[in-house]
Parts: sequence; C-alpha cells; structure tokens
Amino acid sequence: MSALILILLLPLAGALALAFVSSVRWAGWINLGVAALTLAAALWLGWTVAAHEVVAGLHFRVDAFNVYLVVLTAFVGLTTAIFSRPYMRHVCANARISPPGVRIYHSMYQTFMLTMLVALTTDNLGVLWVAVEGATLATVLLVSLYRTPEAVEAAWKYFILCGVGIALALFGTVLTYFAAQQVLADPTEGLTWSVLYADAAALDPTVMRIAFVFLLVGYGTKVGLVPMHQWLPDAHSEGPTPMSAVLSGLLLNVALYAVVRLKMLVDGSLAATDTPHLAGALLMGFGLISFLVAGLFLHRQRDIKRMFSYSSIEHMGLMTFAFGLGGPLATFGALLHMLVHSLTKSAIFITVGHAAHIAGTQSIDRIRGLIRTQPAVGWSLLLGVVAIAGFPPFGVFASEFLLLTATIQTQPWLSVALLGGLAVACAGLFRHVHPMVYGTPPEGQQPVEANMLPVMIHLGLVLWLGLAIPALLAGWLDRATGLIAGSHLL
Repeated sequence: MSALILILLLPLAGALALAFVSSVRWAGWINLGVAALTLAAALWLGWTVAAHEVVAGLHFRVDAFNVYLVVLTAFVGLTTAIFSRPYMRHVCANARISPPGVRIYHSMYQTFMLTMLVALTTDNLGVLWVAVEGATLATVLLVSLYRTPEAVEAAWKYFILCGVGIALALFGTVLTYFAAQQVLADPTEGLTWSVLYADAAALDPTVMRIAFVFLLVGYGTKVGLVPMHQWLPDAHSEGPTPMSAVLSGLLLNVALYAVVRLKMLVDGSLAATDTPHLAGALLMGFGLISFLVAGLFLHRQRDIKRMFSYSSIEHMGLMTFAFGLGGPLATFGALLHMLVHSLTKSAIFITVGHAAHIAGTQSIDRIRGLIRTQPAVGWSLLLGVVAIAGFPPFGVFASEFLLLTATIQTQPWLSVALLGGLAVACAGLFRHVHPMVYGTPPEGQQPVEANMLPVMIHLGLVLWLGLAIPALLAGWLDRATGLIAGSHLL
C-alpha cells in the first residue's frame, strides 16, 4: 500500500505546490520532478503486484488489469512533462499566457494526473465517477488556457458534452447500486467493484441492462465514441499540445477502462439469461461505427491536431470493438493496443507541437518541408504515422493483427469492415502527412529548439513491443485477459 499511497500523494502535493509557482522555469522543473517520482512509485507498485497479484485496501485495488495502465499513465506523464518544459517556455516567450496561466497549467497538469490515477486504482464505483469528473474539470481549464475565443468555445463544448455524459454515467452508477442493495447484506459495499464482481450472478439482470446503457453512453462520451465525440477534436486543436498528448494517450484509456470494468459486472449478471452477450454487442456496435466514421473524417481535416484527434477516435473505436468481441485473443489484443496506441499517439502529438512551432500554424496546408527544415521533427512525424497506421514491425501492427485474427475466427464477415476501415484511415493519414514532411518549405522557415528524447523513447518502445513483448508485461496482459475474458491466452 505504501507505493499506492505515494502514487496518489505525489501529484496531489505537486498540484498544490505548483499553484503558487509563477516562474515557468521553476514550475517546469518541479512538474518534471513530481512526474519522475510518480513513475518511480508506479514501478514499485508494479513490482509489488507482480509478486502478490493484487494490492488492495482503503477502497483501492490494483490487479493485473489496471497495474500496467498505472505504470503507463505515470510514464507518459513523465515524458510529456519533459516535452512540456521547453514547450511552455516557448509559449510564454510568445506571450500566449501570463504568469497566472503558468500556475494554472502546471497545477492542472498534476491534478489531471491525480484524477486519472485515482480512477485507475479505486475499487469504488462512486470514487471512479468522481475521479473521471475531476479529470473533466481539470481538462476544461487546460483547454481554455490560451483564452482565445476558439479555446473558450472548445472548453465550453467539452464541459457541456462531457458533463451530460458523466451525468448519464452517474445515473447508471445509481442503478448499479440499486441492484446491489437487493443482493448484498452490507449496504455500504454496494459500490465496491470487487464485492459486486464476486456476486455479479445475483444482480438483477434487467436493472443491469438498463444501467449499462447509461454507463456506456456516459463513459463512452469520454472515450470519444461516435456520436458523442464532438468535443474531442476541438479540445485537441485549441488546448496546449502537452495536454493533447496526455488527453489522447491517457484519459481516453481511463474512460475505456471504466467501461470494461462495468462490462465485467454486466456479463456476470446476464450469464444465465437469454442475452448473455448484450454488453459485448453494444461495445462492438459503438466501436465499429466510431472506427469507420473517424477513418472517413480523417480525409476532411485541415488542422493537424484535429486530424490526429480523429485518429484517436478511430483507435478507441477499434479497442472498444475488440473488448466487445471478447475472447482471450481479442482481449489480449485490445489490452496491447491500449498500450501501444498511448505511446505512439503521445509521441505524435509531441512531434506535432514542434511542427506547429516550426510552421507557426496548425494548418495542414501551411506545414511543409519538415524533413528539410528540421530532419529530426520530419522523420519523427513520418515514423509516428507509419507506426500508428499499423505498419510492421511496430507494436500497433501486432495488436491490430491479433484483433483481426480474433475477428476472422469469431465474426468473419466483420473482418471486411475492419480491413476497409484500416485502409481508409491509412490513406487519410498519408494523404496529409506526405506534403507536410516532403513538401517544399516556405521561404524563411527555420528550425526550433526541440527535445525529441520523449519521441525517440516512445517510438523505440513501440518498435520493441512489435518485435517482442517482455515476459513481465506479457504476464500482466495475460492475467488481465484471464480476469476480463475468463480464460488466458498464453
């Protein structure tokens, strides 16, 4: 429990301290230090879970499913903090934010990390809801950081749409609590996930069906599932780039994690009914629609960050589809895809931040010749897109291959839609990226100070995971697969 307590106390202390630091230089270093300590605590927790399988207490629970997401969240939080330090210096040098904005940014960054880590580690569905709502509020302040009319509009859209979604999730949580009260002897345990999971077969299936619909739509809004996705492209395009990296790389994972945890309860409740796969069918439907629609919208984008936000919607739809498909192969592939997508997409957004600084704009039509102006940025963007498009030998190819194989085995007629969607999305990405990387640079375009270390680390890890998955990670993923799908893959 010591590691778990540290994981939560460190970002809390960092958020409180950074609320009083106006110096962008010192705030950047403090933010980086807190993120590094949080990662160290997360690795300690991971080692403990590897030895004992479950760490539980004080209404928190860490098992094979969430431990790798905790480590991933802390790791991406650190690498993004490394990128954030010079990025925010550049933003302040251009007078885009004031000293109060520096305090808001760094304090909300750590608050955002705190809420995601609480959501991942809590064993209480009520605390999970509060944590996801807290992440929403922290992100609203980050989206509106630049205080432009577009940024304020995007923040309001994000707040309203996700506020409605989280309200629906609250109603679904209340219905779950109502179903638990009819079964559990101790009413105070009505929102404890581990207790509900143990007694899932006794929960009222009718109530759980209704609850899951509200929970899926509510948390699905945070995942970015179509048609509840409208907030996501605006939030990415108007907020600071480090926020886009953690939003796309981490927050969407947390929301999907919540959906899968709740699906496990519903599956147990409906196992003996005539609709045992209702939750999976809903996930497959929402996931496939999101995957296909986002792939088409990639072709219509004119803003580079909006384009990659639709790529995030596409991949979250693919993961949702895989979890709905079920079975050990699809579940293992979905868990692996959560990991490699987070690493790849956060690397891409870090590179996009540098590309936007080089060109002085986020407009795709005006970003040209990156590989000539600053080869490190141009090559990083190209390799990032190659990885996220699913080309071998990167890890995204491995996870998508597992998902496609599982689909062919269980629902072969849907494999055509998956292959078509992947081809459309790939074409949409390279249609825009090719001129940005290889086009003729505008006259006077100059390189900028760029820290590409986080990008190199992320893409190197994604390449490694495409070639070989470390035994410890494979063990975590296999145990999580057994917990979610009821059987192991390895």
